[in-house]
Amino acid sequence: MPTTCTPPHAQHPHPPQSPAPGRRRRFPVEGADVSAAVAVFLIALPLSLGIALATGAPLQAGLVAAAVGGVVAGRLGGCPLQVSGPAAGLTVVTADLIHRYGWRATCCITVLAGLAQLGLGCLRVARGALAVSPAVVHGMLAGIGITIAVAQLHIVLGGSPDSSVLANLRALSAQLAHLHPAAVSMSALTLALLLAWPRLPGRVGQGLRKVPAALVAVAGATATATLAGLTLPRVDLPSWRSHALAGLPEGPVLGIAAAVLTTTLVCSVQSLLGAVAVDKLVAARPGPQSRVGRSDLDRELLGQGAANIVSGALGGLPVAGVAVRSTANVNSGAVSRNSTMLHGVLVVVAALLMVPVLEEIPLASLAALVMAVGIQMVSLHHIRTVTRHREVPVYAATTLGVVLLGVLEGVLLGVAVAVALALHRLTHTRITHEDKEGVHHVRVRGQLTFLAVPRLSRALHLVPQGAHAVVELDGSFMDHAAYESLQDWRSSHTARGGTAELSGRRGGIRTAEPTASDECRCRPWTPWRNHQSCFAGAPAAPAGREAARELARGISSFQRNTAPLVREELARLAREGQQPSHLFLTCADSRLVTSMITASGPGDLFVVRNVGNLVPPPAEECGDDSVAAAIEYAVDVLGVRSITVCGHSGCGAMQALLAAESAGGGTPLRRWLRHGLPSLARMAGDRRAWPRLAVRAPADAVEQLCLINVVQQLDHLRAHAPVARALARGELELHGMYFHVGEAQAYLLARTEGGTVFEDVTEGVTGSAGEGVTECEEVRSAV
Repeated sequence: MPTTCTPPHAQHPHPPQSPAPGRRRRFPVEGADVSAAVAVFLIALPLSLGIALATGAPLQAGLVAAAVGGVVAGRLGGCPLQVSGPAAGLTVVTADLIHRYGWRATCCITVLAGLAQLGLGCLRVARGALAVSPAVVHGMLAGIGITIAVAQLHIVLGGSPDSSVLANLRALSAQLAHLHPAAVSMSALTLALLLAWPRLPGRVGQGLRKVPAALVAVAGATATATLAGLTLPRVDLPSWRSHALAGLPEGPVLGIAAAVLTTTLVCSVQSLLGAVAVDKLVAARPGPQSRVGRSDLDRELLGQGAANIVSGALGGLPVAGVAVRSTANVNSGAVSRNSTMLHGVLVVVAALLMVPVLEEIPLASLAALVMAVGIQMVSLHHIRTVTRHREVPVYAATTLGVVLLGVLEGVLLGVAVAVALALHRLTHTRITHEDKEGVHHVRVRGQLTFLAVPRLSRALHLVPQGAHAVVELDGSFMDHAAYESLQDWRSSHTARGGTAELSGRRGGIRTAEPTASDECRCRPWTPWRNHQSCFAGAPAAPAGREAARELARGISSFQRNTAPLVREELARLAREGQQPSHLFLTCADSRLVTSMITASGPGDLFVVRNVGNLVPPPAEECGDDSVAAAIEYAVDVLGVRSITVCGHSGCGAMQALLAAESAGGGTPLRRWLRHGLPSLARMAGDRRAWPRLAVRAPADAVEQLCLINVVQQLDHLRAHAPVARALARGELELHGMYFHVGEAQAYLLARTEGGTVFEDVTEGVTGSAGEGVTECEEVRSAV
């Protein structure tokens, strides 16, 4: 579920219990770390061999890099849960280095790149790497993915790849004419298992899906090839005694420097971006994260540098943070860096003790696995993102540059195109003038800088004296020269009896009009404030008509300033119909602005408001068709995925219940408030079961009743048949919320071992009223 409020340091508010003094733990590693390490190991083993195969390096080099990445980078890095090792993003770079300089020289270049990373980490420039345009990074990964996929396709078909993409494409027709049936069949089986395993249906499939698909695919192909007695190339792991270590490179100094720079760049950017992604994954998962802090990017760069030095010196591939393994580590519940280090230890054990098993793996199966990884690097999500941000030229230039020229050249080309595109957007401004029924429209599309001032001046001087002009500014930037030119023209035009209206992102201000004081000067979508002062100069309205006049002024301000901004979105909603995913049930109190406290917009929430945010139970004697109908419509027709009951401080309905004003009498208000009597009865029960605020004690009895009422209304909500059915199917979540008006602070309901608690959403972890503890980001996105 997309979200907008992930706290950068979201942690569980309750620190973990430490072991009693003098009592040593039998096993120093958490059980969650052990299970996560095993899951990552099962993924890393086949991928490390496959990436080594794709680069043309000795297959043992992949195992060395995986072990060093796990132990060294895991121990020294700044992102505890990021798993490092041989990465698919380094395949093209490493393959090119091996082709040019040989394997031992490539190991030395890896060591030099590690030293460069140490230097960059000491200079604390890690954050600067994040300034690279995402379109360049995505294009680089896409280009590398295409290169990997085309090269591995030859191995999948039973042949051997060439050193360049173009050569591989030219040789593809000849390779198709000479297929190796055994290799093709094992590759097809590997790809089929990779695709089908994550989609196994039912409860049995849910359990089987816990085994990594990569391991299942390679193991399945290996078992099939062994049982069928197929003759095809397999993994060859020579004795560790003959393992090649690093040697000094020979060649032009500039070429070697460029190779070190390329390796450093790709390793560093991929690792730093991976660390940021891991932070988001950790913040988004449910459960305690007390010992998982935010990544220290400079330390992560130092850890990656140390790992590359050790890996290169021991004859391993370059090391970087790996997205697939890191995601598996987080999703498996790892809570510390011990999981990463233990996975590296398991790789060492496998490399020493499982050589006979590993040598049964068909090379075609590993090639199919790596080819699938390469195809996945061309992400449709990334393409949609760069398209939405109008950065397709940057993405395309980087991708083609990496495929045709190389990684470093492709990245430099992408950066150059990104800079050119930014300058074009900054300098390319379209200015038009149009006369419609006596109103002169001057439209400015793009950024308004000093370069556009001459054309702006010519367009403005086409407006006759005394005419009404509308200047529409559609841009996010206006420099001082353009501002002065526009203001000078406006002053001159209005002094000669004309009128000027500025609209768009820069204003919404109408000038030189006699009734200007009767208009709201606040910009649309600015933070809410009391608008009384905006109309201070408006003529006094007759007694009894001021409220209607305020309403009319507000509507006029909306039509003038806000409607143009939301008209397109509302038109879409009108065509498609409402599709909210959340039902928000709250009090009718005028101080509760649901769209403001939930940061939502049109079409996001299905809102039900009533006095006291009450949910009458569906019993015949006290039912309420209005609320029940809204619940039924939201759940059965709209298919909402969550329902939130929101109470608030200073609730008049709760005050009336405490004052026993609802007892007796036959007014509609008193009849309605009887639905709150169960909350009052709950308050008279066991004090230990009362819900409480995590940050402080309730201020008074009214606030305590407000908290109890939210919990009670959730119980009423579960009794409604549509809600009960949706909960049983696992299609609905229930949430409780308390909003303190005076503090402008929201609290979300959590079930903890100590009871029911309303927790401050800025503290990190909150929970669902129906299904235990959930993460703050999940709950707030649900609201």
